[in-house]
Amino acid sequence: MQHETMVYDLFLVFAGAAVLATAALWARQALIVAYIVLGILLGPSGFSLLPDPGFVAGIAEIGIIFLLFLLGLNLHPQKLVMLFRSALGVTLLTSLAFAAAGGGVAWLFGFGGWDLAIIAIASMFSSTIIGLKLLPASVLHHQHTGGVIISILLLQDIVAILCLLAIRALGLGDATPWQLLLFLIGLPLLVGIAFAAQRWVLMPLLARFDTIREYVFLLAIGWCLGLAELAGWIGLSAEIGAFIAGVAIAANPVSLFIAESLRPLRDFFLVLFFFAMGAALDLAMMPQVWLSSAVLAGVMLVLKPLLFRWTLQRWGEAGDSAGEIGIRLGQISEFSLLISVLALSSGLIGERAGYVVQTATLLTFLISPYLIVLRYPTPIGVSEALRRD
Repeated sequence: MQHETMVYDLFLVFAGAAVLATAALWARQALIVAYIVLGILLGPSGFSLLPDPGFVAGIAEIGIIFLLFLLGLNLHPQKLVMLFRSALGVTLLTSLAFAAAGGGVAWLFGFGGWDLAIIAIASMFSSTIIGLKLLPASVLHHQHTGGVIISILLLQDIVAILCLLAIRALGLGDATPWQLLLFLIGLPLLVGIAFAAQRWVLMPLLARFDTIREYVFLLAIGWCLGLAELAGWIGLSAEIGAFIAGVAIAANPVSLFIAESLRPLRDFFLVLFFFAMGAALDLAMMPQVWLSSAVLAGVMLVLKPLLFRWTLQRWGEAGDSAGEIGIRLGQISEFSLLISVLALSSGLIGERAGYVVQTATLLTFLISPYLIVLRYPTPIGVSEALRRD
C-alpha cells in the first residue's frame, strides 16, 4: 500500500507538472512558477489530492543539496578570485541596499526583531534559476553580459549560503555545549576533511577509473551525499556540506562532466522541492500578508533593475548592458525561500513573516520573466528574433 501511495504521489506531481509547465511556457513563465502553483492546487489549501505531502517534502530537500553541490562545482578557486575582483563591489553595495529596502517595507507593516531582519536578508538576492534559465547560452553565456550576470549571481549565492549558516547557528539556542562546540569547529573541520579526502581518496579513484562514466556518476553522488551527511552530523546543514563537496573538486576537469551528469537528477528533485513549497502554503494566511507581500514584491521589481543599472554604470558598464543585467536580476531568489523556511523551522520568525517572504518571492517569479522575455533574447522568447538557445 505504501508503494502504491508513493507511485500515486509521484504520478500526480510529475503529470501535473508536465501539464502546468506546458501552460507556463505558453505564458512565457519560469517553470518554477508552475511547480509552486501545482503544489498549491494539489495540497491541503487546494483540492487536497495530496493532503499530506510529507513524503514529497522529505525527498525534495535532496534537490537543494544537488543544487548547492553543482554551485560549488562551478567555483574553481581561480574563478573565485576573478569574481571577487570583478563583481564584489557591485554585489555587496546592491545587496545592502536591497536589504535596507526590504527592511523598510517590513518596518512599515509592523514587523520588528528577527521578522524584520529575515525579510531584509531575503530581499538581498536575485534568482539564480531564473537568471540562468532565461540566459541564452549561445548568445550571452560566454560573452560579457552573461559573465557579469553569472558573477553577481554566484557571489550572491555565496552570501546566501553564509546567511543560511548563520541562521542555522542562531537556531541552536537550546543546544547542548557539545553541539555548540561541534558547530563552532564544524566548518573548518568539514573543509579540512573534504579537501584531504578529495586529494588522497577521491582524486586517485577518479584518475584510475575516470573512463567509466557510470562509476564517475555514482562516485560523485556518493561524495555529495556523504559530505552532506557528515555536515549534518557535525551540526551544520546538509546543504553546506554539499556546497563544500562541490568546491573541493571544482579544480578537477572531471567536475565539468559531473555537473552535466547531475543536472537532470537535480531538476528531478527541484520539481519536488518547489512543489512541496507550494503545498505548504496556507491560503488562509493570504488575507494577512497579501498587501505587505505585494508592496515588497513591487519595491524589489522596481528597485533592483534601477539600482543594478545605476551601480553597474558607475563601475564602467555600458548603459544598455547595465539595463539588461538589471532587468534579468530584478526578482527575489529561491534562496530567499530557503532562508524563510529555515528561519521559520528554527523558531526565529513567525508564520506571518515567513509567508510574506514566500508570497513576495512567488509574485516576482510571476512578473519578472515577462519583463525579461518581452525585451531580451531567451530560450522562450515571444518572437523568433528573441528566441535564442
